[in-house]
Amino acid sequence: MTHNSFMQTVDLCRYYRRGPQEIRAVDEVNLHVERGEFLAIVGASGSGKSTMLNLMAGLDTPTSGRIEVEGTDLSSLTRRQLAFYRAHRVGMVFQSFNLISHQTALRNVETALLFNDTPARERRRRATEILEKLGLGDRLDHRPADLSGGEQQRVAVARALVKGPHILFADEPTGNLDHTNTDQIGELLADLNRQGLIIVMATHDVDMARHLAHRIVSMDYGKLVDTGDDREEIS
Repeated sequence: MTHNSFMQTVDLCRYYRRGPQEIRAVDEVNLHVERGEFLAIVGASGSGKSTMLNLMAGLDTPTSGRIEVEGTDLSSLTRRQLAFYRAHRVGMVFQSFNLISHQTALRNVETALLFNDTPARERRRRATEILEKLGLGDRLDHRPADLSGGEQQRVAVARALVKGPHILFADEPTGNLDHTNTDQIGELLADLNRQGLIIVMATHDVDMARHLAHRIVSMDYGKLVDTGDDREEIS
């Protein structure tokens, strides 16, 4: 790892079987993520970019290879340590929002703190604070069905941020949004990155990646086919 790297993958593979066929979703990928970086992974559907995010976030397990976070191989962690990594150091935002339909925006954000021993009063305070920061102070008691797509994604971002993660993984975060909300969520992610949050975003939207990211890498059929050029120096 370089002196400024937060994470790197080394010969990372994730294979699985579909009947008699072996699917190489991620195939010997070597990738580094720098501190303070906004990294975009672009590629068509099925290229492996979402699988990459799930592996780096500790939501999936490699077939072979390794993922090092600040020099520690995730595969060396116990189940409890890996759960701590997911609960405290990683935030994840999905295309489909993944909100709990019968819970309010506030309760949806609070759920991110249920598994890291945060007291109930502190969960409520932190969830309220982050929703207000994201412009949803008047939507705390609204359920997902009563929110616009852009507002639902902001709730999802708030849920990811309330833990105070070191890195945010965003998997097609604007895929279900119209042009206006896409721009708003993109600017929100860029602002979070300017505040120091590492962001790794998977997207098929190359134009958005070019607008937001410091560096763009491309995947195709599980392979990293273009490591991209740094667009600006990350300090």
